[in-house]
Amino acid sequence: MPSRTANKNVHQPDVSTRAAAAQAPAAEPGDDAGSRTLRRGLQLLDAVLASGREGLRVVDLCRAAGLERATVHRLLATLMESGYAAQRGRFRYVAGPRLAAMAQPAGMPNMAVRLRPVLERVSAACGDAAFAIVREGPASHCIARHVGTHPVQILVIQVGTRQPLGVGAAGLALLSALPDDEMASAIAANAPVLGRYGGMTAERMALLVRATRERGWSVIGNHATDGVLAVGMAVRSSEGEPVAAISVASTLDRMPRERQQLIARWMREALAALLPGGL
Repeated sequence: MPSRTANKNVHQPDVSTRAAAAQAPAAEPGDDAGSRTLRRGLQLLDAVLASGREGLRVVDLCRAAGLERATVHRLLATLMESGYAAQRGRFRYVAGPRLAAMAQPAGMPNMAVRLRPVLERVSAACGDAAFAIVREGPASHCIARHVGTHPVQILVIQVGTRQPLGVGAAGLALLSALPDDEMASAIAANAPVLGRYGGMTAERMALLVRATRERGWSVIGNHATDGVLAVGMAVRSSEGEPVAAISVASTLDRMPRERQQLIARWMREALAALLPGGL
């Protein structure tokens, strides 16, 4: 009896192709690039939320969300820019200010409520308007404001105003308090729009950061608003992380160097007295 041989005209499926097909996830109805990106972003956000206050490293997030490192970095950049994630220290990621505000238990005062007495005290001492901001990615977000008693009040921003981190005094103070890599990343992200703020540049912003770090508080004028100068100071959490900042703004003629120093002292004293353990 003749032996049987394989028919060379019949296609033999490749084993590796079958294995890859078996491992590939089945496409869901309506699954496109946009929905896949959203799903991955939500997976990453779930992992960040589950990590609590300690946060997770990129390698941990890759493992927890089942994503590659490049994808995690790209999604984290978007989440931080929109305020849904934030860095804790240099390597860990936690829930950002938007999620932190929503997740607070009922009755627990948020950052705006806790900073308001500080603004009231500083504003009462100097007579000018005082402001509080938090960071949302490379932007600052005004969360509280207190109007002073001086006849002329410089209300440069309102509660809810967002602008590039660093173009205002509070934002510059907070930017300067960040680790070098986060500071540089924020400046780079804002570089395309800095020119809209009094001709600010990334190079000048870096110089202002250096001066702020040497001085211990920020001062900036004629950038966010013409004819206005403001003084700012970073506010740290109980763990020592920079999480907010406060500022006072007034006209240039009310802000000679000696008064800038005095306002910075009032800020420091108000924070020490009202938030001795941090925000």
